[in-house]
Amino acid sequence: MKHFRLALALTLGTGCTAMAAFAQDASDPTGKSQQGDVSVTIYNGDTALVQDVRDLSFPRGRTRIEFPDVSSRIRPETLSFAADNTGIVEQNFDFDLLTPSKLMEKAVGETITLVRTNPATGAETRERAKVLSVAGGVVVQIGDRIEVLRDDGLPVRAVFDRVPDGLRARPTLSVTVDSGTAGRRPASIRYLTTGLGWNADYVSLYDEASGTLDMQGWVTLTNNTGTTFENAKTVLVAGDPSAGRSNYRPQPPRNQVRSIGTESADRERLADYYLYPLDARTTIANAQTKQVSFMDVQGVPARKIYARTLNWMQNDSDPVQVESRLAFSSSREGGLGDALPAGTVRFYQRDGQGTPQFIGEDAIGHTPMGSEMSLKLGDAFDISVQASVTARAKIDSEEYVRSARYRVIEDDRVRQITVERAQTFYRTTMQYRVTNAKAQPVTVDVAQAGLDRGWWSNDFRVVSESIKGEQINLDKRQWAVPVPANGETVLTVVYETRY
Repeated sequence: MKHFRLALALTLGTGCTAMAAFAQDASDPTGKSQQGDVSVTIYNGDTALVQDVRDLSFPRGRTRIEFPDVSSRIRPETLSFAADNTGIVEQNFDFDLLTPSKLMEKAVGETITLVRTNPATGAETRERAKVLSVAGGVVVQIGDRIEVLRDDGLPVRAVFDRVPDGLRARPTLSVTVDSGTAGRRPASIRYLTTGLGWNADYVSLYDEASGTLDMQGWVTLTNNTGTTFENAKTVLVAGDPSAGRSNYRPQPPRNQVRSIGTESADRERLADYYLYPLDARTTIANAQTKQVSFMDVQGVPARKIYARTLNWMQNDSDPVQVESRLAFSSSREGGLGDALPAGTVRFYQRDGQGTPQFIGEDAIGHTPMGSEMSLKLGDAFDISVQASVTARAKIDSEEYVRSARYRVIEDDRVRQITVERAQTFYRTTMQYRVTNAKAQPVTVDVAQAGLDRGWWSNDFRVVSESIKGEQINLDKRQWAVPVPANGETVLTVVYETRY
């Protein structure tokens, strides 16, 4: 390692600064990147594949080749090296980067120079000091005395004679290879890394008068690998390949997809994932967030939905505001016409002056084309539902059998009921009071959940309902409740159940 002086500054507390210098070589953080032809494939879930092809000169026989400017979060066990007539013998990844704290840690047991400046006169004094410890502060030995470099505001610099072995200015991969021939030829490395990720963000402008929305899709790239990838060919993969470790990611709300799509998008696929290649090469700088457009669609039919789902036998002490939602399709005909990578959809709407204003956002998972979406904007200010149990009584087996024609069973299957012994059943009357303070009439989707309590209780009945409902599944029934402007509607439903 070459000796150096006064090129890298390091603050030790407020009053002490360490300094070092180094040769302009591959370890120079200000030097040009030594990456070659870089391709980056970025997956959801904090995983990326980096492929880097560099033109290198190989001597004949065994030699060590250094690859600076690799990711500092490389997974070394995933490395693949390839060059004609060359085999890999050993690899090492130097991840101790040249930082002020690392520089001082590596100097323990070594002698450095302390430069103190008199704040009144500006005069400098220099002393040689041996670094004894950096645990909780810097302890040095100067001659026969032990001194702690205190944070007392006095200007002190530490000057190092050299960069310690194993300390790099840039993440570096070193590979020992055995070359059958000497000469210059391409060498490629391929590895997986964390710290490089992407997600989709959607910006939608909703026009309530026309019942349409315009949507732009943005890819948001985030690079925390400690390395800039220069002029990289970039491909994004929508999907969640298993990485052999916990792949947990927060899931979006379950009710954002009303029905899952069955259409194939016009995009390249890899295994069971969709590929979203960027149109042009791009530089993905370290500690940078970059956005690239991948969708721009206008005039997609959309409609507002007001909805509330209630638990079984729910009694509200006060009215509860309903959810305000936007429903639209990702289908090819009459929709967005694309598969949607997981991300966040943000909605805007123009106010009376024509200025777009934010009205809400919701998360979506990876969504096939042709799906019917229902994304939550927020809670409606003027529309509420108050649920209450107005009556609940026990009924005997004979009375329960007489209401068999009201059974709610999947696929309209009718089963013979045989009561072998006397049992107790229940008749429950639920009332849902829906109020609307808007100057326009609205329709509110009121859903009753919690009807399915297991195989022994599937035979429940809706024996009376003031508005005809729809059985969404065995657990949930829904009513479209019309509510007049500045008015209310009371929905009454009578259930007979085994619980």
